[in-house]
Amino acid sequence: MMEEKVYRYFKRDTSWLSFNYRVLMEADDPSLPVYERIRFLSIYASNLEEFYEVRVSEHRGDIMKKNFFDESAETSEERLENITREVNRQQQDFYRIFGEGILPELRRQKIYLYQGSEPEAFHCDFVRKYFNEEVFPFLSPVTIQKGVRTFIRDRRLYLIVNMRNKVTGGPFYALIKIPFSKVPRFVSLPSHNGMFYYMFVDDMIRANLPAVFPGYNVEGCYSIKISRDSDIYMDDRKTAGSREMVDEIKEKVGKRKIGALSRFMYDRAMPEEMLAYICESFGIEEDDLVVGGRYMNLQDLIKLPNPVGAALEQTPPLPMRVRYLDETGSIFHAVMQRDVLLHFPYQSFDYLLRFLMEASFNPEVEEIKITQYRVAENSAVINSLISAAGNGKKVTVFVELKARFDEENNVSTAERMEKAGIKIIYSIPGLKVHAKVAVILRSDGHADFAYLSTGNFNEKTARIYSDMALLTRHEDLVDDVKTLFSVLERRTENPVFKHLLVARFNMTQEIMRMIEREIKHVRQGRRGYIILKMNGLHDKQMIDALYDASENGVEIHLIVRGICCLVPDQPYSKNIHITRIVDMFLEHARVWYFYNDGAEDLYLASADWMRRNLNRRIESAFPVLCPKIKKEVTDILNIQLQDNVKACTLDEHLHNIFKRNQAPAVRAQQAIYDYIKAIDSSGF
Repeated sequence: MMEEKVYRYFKRDTSWLSFNYRVLMEADDPSLPVYERIRFLSIYASNLEEFYEVRVSEHRGDIMKKNFFDESAETSEERLENITREVNRQQQDFYRIFGEGILPELRRQKIYLYQGSEPEAFHCDFVRKYFNEEVFPFLSPVTIQKGVRTFIRDRRLYLIVNMRNKVTGGPFYALIKIPFSKVPRFVSLPSHNGMFYYMFVDDMIRANLPAVFPGYNVEGCYSIKISRDSDIYMDDRKTAGSREMVDEIKEKVGKRKIGALSRFMYDRAMPEEMLAYICESFGIEEDDLVVGGRYMNLQDLIKLPNPVGAALEQTPPLPMRVRYLDETGSIFHAVMQRDVLLHFPYQSFDYLLRFLMEASFNPEVEEIKITQYRVAENSAVINSLISAAGNGKKVTVFVELKARFDEENNVSTAERMEKAGIKIIYSIPGLKVHAKVAVILRSDGHADFAYLSTGNFNEKTARIYSDMALLTRHEDLVDDVKTLFSVLERRTENPVFKHLLVARFNMTQEIMRMIEREIKHVRQGRRGYIILKMNGLHDKQMIDALYDASENGVEIHLIVRGICCLVPDQPYSKNIHITRIVDMFLEHARVWYFYNDGAEDLYLASADWMRRNLNRRIESAFPVLCPKIKKEVTDILNIQLQDNVKACTLDEHLHNIFKRNQAPAVRAQQAIYDYIKAIDSSGF
């Protein structure tokens, strides 16, 4: 009897925390302009906020409901303890970077951000006047009393003030919500002697507390904030496409702000007896506590004004024009001649908008079908579809209502499109549709067009997310996209795809087949080689297949930005190398390369190798069939593997280790920009 193999896997949450720490490492890089470092501090804080609202809340809910699946209650609780321990460790580095790195650099650039000190004499009158006129009218302090629960909103900042009555000497605690939308987080003060001055609105309130609480001696003032469960749990018994589903989304979005507590962050300077009183008053458990600093919600740092300008920022290169498309004029005519691969944000998202707008006016176009997962507010894509409907085209949009934190926007845009005469197909119960596809159907036997992408139809994120999109008239690919829409429209239950890989139908099987093929080639004395680029790797079946391939001698390079549960540097993973790239653009494209004995199979995909993507979503992966485009994408993958400026390797302890011991320096995102520019200049 063969002994069962025992493999190790990183825990999903600790792996994600490792990724977020990699983001924090960018804020700690003194070679970056100070406002770029501030941007990464902000991204780190925002990521962590969402992590507590979703993942930590989910763990707490499982413990309360005793939904442990394959884990014991003790293991689930231990996981939360490990998360808290690691977050507290990272928070120390966060505040160190802010206090010892960012603030001194701002001062060197003649920018002074007050840090807990009383305003200078030349600012006192301004601070007092600004507070009285712009801040005080929006303050509503409430008394904190045991047994009287005051509701605390998530994602909001609060100050807790302890003081004593000047007459009786009795202690008194009060809660103040910092105004959220009425005043800026950073107040600009008058310049002085060539220095620009700013103050947290928190500190402006602190400086004027005697005016808020006359008759009391203020002894201390400390920041707190909480995170709440913000996930939305749908009742799959609701009928897809029904008004009930839309109403349920609206109702649950409205209740998101009152979800269960998942984190209570407090100022580390708060006295222990005061913390104990607050916890008892609000019913906060010890394992809810996360240590913070004087300032919280530091994702707001991205709002800190920059009075100097571009010299203190990292300005990404402007999106390039595509010479071939500009010279051809018509996107339709260009795609009729050959497939076109677009690279966002290196190239302009305008070409997709032109493609949709051309479809809306072309007399030969009868119908447009498209998926919507996340779109920008006031979306130009949606406006193009509404324009097409107004021109008499039949427009069908599959709207995924369950796109986390975009539910409200998706509902409102769907209702707007319905009013314009667009056919809306709503979410499928129990599934999310994450595929990024569109098809243009034409009359009189003319070729139809398909658009397949790794990213959303979102002009806002297309400026900062690195994605790839294919415009094609390839008959088989277009037919596959039509078949996918027939699945979404509930007209087909057992689809057959010629080239497209679609999760829950043929994706997992085909991936496994291609991995097995690389193993077979090695066993036959040939080369086995795989490159996989994605945002997350979590699915155990897929990881086991990669471990097996490694044990059989297949060389594997993983480029994984976020969660990666595969453990490197083990006997069974010695042929697997993991690269993580964090830079000015968010790496978002999913690319799967299989050497196939030199025949090279290459797929671009919407799917990560996460359990949810492969089992609980409709995802698509499409092959790159044009040899020149295939070489282009493969070259870009190799550029990323050569990065020794922004790339880290991941070790068996989840440490991010920079690849900075080589020369010459290769910064992949800049090198890719230069590569795409050179290709465009060459005429292809």
